[in-house]
Amino acid sequence: MKTFILLAWLTTLLPLTLGETKPPQRITPAEAKNHDGELVIVCGKAVDSKISKYAIPGRGRTVTFDLDEPEPNPVFYFVAFGSDAAKLKRIQETYQGQQVCVTGKITKFHDVPYVMVTESSQLKLQSVGQK
Repeated sequence: MKTFILLAWLTTLLPLTLGETKPPQRITPAEAKNHDGELVIVCGKAVDSKISKYAIPGRGRTVTFDLDEPEPNPVFYFVAFGSDAAKLKRIQETYQGQQVCVTGKITKFHDVPYVMVTESSQLKLQSVGQK
């Protein structure tokens, strides 16, 4: 019986644990609308940002960044959290006006795709000229 369980594990679970996962697809903010529910990397210019007045319990206040197109017609945005006013301002100053890539699962709110950033590793500044 032990041999059978080991054989079953080797043929079914081992490939899953050792298998390579495909890296997320890199897309533009305009393409994000076609990738709802997918894990992707969206790269564009942070053209507008807003710090919210209100906090989300357990998360803090948010900073929202529009990529490539600002309101009233944004094509994509990402939301980051900050626990205090100084951290929120630092986040805003770091990414506002910069080329940035955000990694995460696309969700839509009022038909506009966005990514909720929960870890700083999801955000990367892009070098000028880098694609």
